[in-house]
Amino acid sequence: MELSVVVAAREDDRPPTEVLDVAAVADRLGYPDLWIGEGPTWDAFALATAIGRSTERAALTAGPIPVSVRDPASIARGAADTEVLVGRPVGVALGTSSVRVVEGIHGRSRARAASVLADSARALRTMVGSDAPPLDPAEPPRHGFRRRLPPASGPITVAAVGDRAIAVAAEYADRMVLDLVSPEQVRTLRDKLDAAAARIGRSTPPRLAAWLPAAVDPDEASYAQILGGIAGYLTVPHQAELYTAAGFGAAVELAAEGADRDRLVAALPPAAAGVVGLVGDIETIRVRLDEYAAAGLDEAAIHPATAGDPAGEHTLAALAPSE
Repeated sequence: MELSVVVAAREDDRPPTEVLDVAAVADRLGYPDLWIGEGPTWDAFALATAIGRSTERAALTAGPIPVSVRDPASIARGAADTEVLVGRPVGVALGTSSVRVVEGIHGRSRARAASVLADSARALRTMVGSDAPPLDPAEPPRHGFRRRLPPASGPITVAAVGDRAIAVAAEYADRMVLDLVSPEQVRTLRDKLDAAAARIGRSTPPRLAAWLPAAVDPDEASYAQILGGIAGYLTVPHQAELYTAAGFGAAVELAAEGADRDRLVAALPPAAAGVVGLVGDIETIRVRLDEYAAAGLDEAAIHPATAGDPAGEHTLAALAPSE
């Protein structure tokens, strides 16, 4: 199973530019791909460009980009711009995000999110990656403008959990990505992805990746950071069901009542961090990675805790790929 690194993901109270240090450590240690999420703080392409200009080897994946706030042309342009500026492959990840982000932060409608995801993925197949036509100097202008940059060459990834989004991934994506999932959930979603690909006659389904919070030899600060990231998702149905089944129903009920992050973190014991993550000593984590691989995961995207481990260096070094 391949290991990659999530550089920027959920919003928290860590210094915003710390992500540059995480990227530098991951690149130095030889991780092949860095995920640069988009949120209220960072524009994924701006941050990917800064990271690409300050690292040497790793390919970059920008996103998941909320498809309700960016049209396919602007996503393809951002990826192409970044790839030219950093000189390495850049891929894009697409997602539907949440009402809180799309409507609350951006003031855009999230209506028909699954349909918008399908439309965006379909369009981007002709603008990014292996299916995009190469730059041709003889290509006629479109609407008075001539294409001046080659398309980004990285993969298209679709973030999915629901059946309609999984169908989009099966048809258009090179890779599907999950977030905060247990091995049991991976197994279920792997089966759904394979079945959706088979229904449309796709012989090789997309690769399956998952963002997993990680801390090798965690301290109290590491646990608090991971639990804070989990707390914001306890109202999401599949997370609520998972944590209730794992014995943490009291925290799920608090989340449904609108409790803030501090109260939710206090209600979650340290063991809750390992339900959807890679937490513990190195041997415990290697066993957990084997469980994810056996469930059908192709790529574990490590999101290192940094509160007790500057730039996640201890965790990333312990899990680094061998040369």
